[in-house]
Amino acid sequence: MERLTLLNRPNRHLFFTGKGGVGKTSLSCAVAIALADRGLKVLLVSTDPASNLDEMLGTTLTDEPRSVPGIPGLSAMNIDPETAAEDYRNRVLEQMAPSASASDKATVREQLSGACTTEIAAFDEFVGLLTGDASDFDHIIFDTAPTGHTLRLLSLPKAWTGFLEANERGASCLGPHSGLKMQETRFRAALDCLADPARTAIVLVTRPDRGAIREAARTAGELAELGLSNQMLAVNGRFTPTEPEDRIAIAFAAEQTSALSEMPASLAGLPRDEIPLLPFDMVGLPALRALLSTPSAPPMQDLPPLATPDLPRLSTLVDEIAASGKGLVMVMGKGGVGKTTIAAALAAGIAAKGHSVHLTTTDPAAHLSFVVGAETMPGLTVDRIDPEVETERYIAKIMSTRGRDLDEEGKALLREDLASPCTEEVAVFHAFSRVVGEARGNFVVIDTAPTGHTLLLLDATGAYHRQMTRHLDPDAPGRMVTPLMRLQDPDYTKVILVTLPETTPVSEAGALQDDLRRAHIEPYGWVINKSMAITGTCDPLLRSRITGEASQIARVREHFASRVYGVDFRAHPPRGLSDLRQMARET
Repeated sequence: MERLTLLNRPNRHLFFTGKGGVGKTSLSCAVAIALADRGLKVLLVSTDPASNLDEMLGTTLTDEPRSVPGIPGLSAMNIDPETAAEDYRNRVLEQMAPSASASDKATVREQLSGACTTEIAAFDEFVGLLTGDASDFDHIIFDTAPTGHTLRLLSLPKAWTGFLEANERGASCLGPHSGLKMQETRFRAALDCLADPARTAIVLVTRPDRGAIREAARTAGELAELGLSNQMLAVNGRFTPTEPEDRIAIAFAAEQTSALSEMPASLAGLPRDEIPLLPFDMVGLPALRALLSTPSAPPMQDLPPLATPDLPRLSTLVDEIAASGKGLVMVMGKGGVGKTTIAAALAAGIAAKGHSVHLTTTDPAAHLSFVVGAETMPGLTVDRIDPEVETERYIAKIMSTRGRDLDEEGKALLREDLASPCTEEVAVFHAFSRVVGEARGNFVVIDTAPTGHTLLLLDATGAYHRQMTRHLDPDAPGRMVTPLMRLQDPDYTKVILVTLPETTPVSEAGALQDDLRRAHIEPYGWVINKSMAITGTCDPLLRSRITGEASQIARVREHFASRVYGVDFRAHPPRGLSDLRQMARET
């Protein structure tokens, strides 16, 4: 019997989606390997801008299918947003009239330098895989970005098809979009393929915890609204304790059972599989093969004693941040590492010291309100950057300024342009810039989206900076201060990277730090979240999983960060401001 029933009759296209950290990449890799082991030709594709397929499979991947060593029949690739965007820019430039000047081409290239171009170009690559560009493969498996980014991706066929149908004049924030217009039939075909249960299955991956289940339910509903009801549920990491006297293990398992028992009806009615928690990290081909093939019984051999990590606690970080009296705190990292909880705890801790704090999030999945709960506290304001609200606000502003002096035809053309799905990206960037500016007078704590989505936002920030400073004299008094300049200023901004004490999250946080440094943004410190070493558990499976914690903490200290803080694992996740304030006070 297969641990995943979809392997009994697999669809040609399989999408794995869910909240960050639930195991989408592990499961998609394991399924791809299982199918390839049957003698089938399989293509595994990551649509995540922060993909870690390379590390999982132990091979270097590109934006073209490459055979995976050790797995005959399996090829893998990453859709590289930057490469796709450059190819798209070149296609648009090639379509310009021969008489176009170098200045005209430079203007168009600048128009196509933002995050929205990057998104639509990567999407075009994705569409191609759905509509015949990979016809040599029996199965195509998509390892997607965390939910918010993926919902955006899956909504694009419908959004762009509608936009192109209504846009008769060729207006678009992407500049001359004839390269896009001729793709309309492909967009329609992609939408049909996504919605066809005979061809496509969407696997909602969740952990047996309330946050991940809530996100899976939200995703299920939004996908259904897009006409994508061909869904199933995979509950990953189900834990069964083996030591009846182990308080931590019993509480951990009970919390999972309680979360599953409260599953919304929209999920409970889906076909469902449960995959047990295993005693090792999902890195490398042997581990990935074991995920769907070996019994889950924990190893019973003697394990070395667990060393307590010598790390300053979150209270130390709260004190250091609060000492400046004001500023911007950006909490970043891979999905599923606990960014939202850490951001909320920092905000609550700073506010408890008497400061004014604005806590907000750029994550389309918007988990912040669930972590904070209904409580309030003096000095703390909690909200989110809502893409729909910000888009409406942005369109109204543009129509009242740029559209004020236009005739009816000009206003109609402008409205067509603003109907582009890319307008949302621009609107969110403007909202982000506004929030960044607030830190001039008080504290602003931003819970960012998972890494890939955040990098696209930072790309937009960089593009805006280049556009605004292109013709400025750097030595002129009163020069413009852009959002990027504020992020680069260590006296203004403190970037906190959050990770788990595991191989892949640490590697991904290190890659994110490299990306930030290329943008001349230096992280202030790292938080290692959910360390189980200090709990004293004697459960063999949990002990097996955490024996590697010490090496990962040492790895962070030696190779990545001079300031490292630790947060203990909690069998019951913090809920509400009372728990968050307590978390921020622990020493």
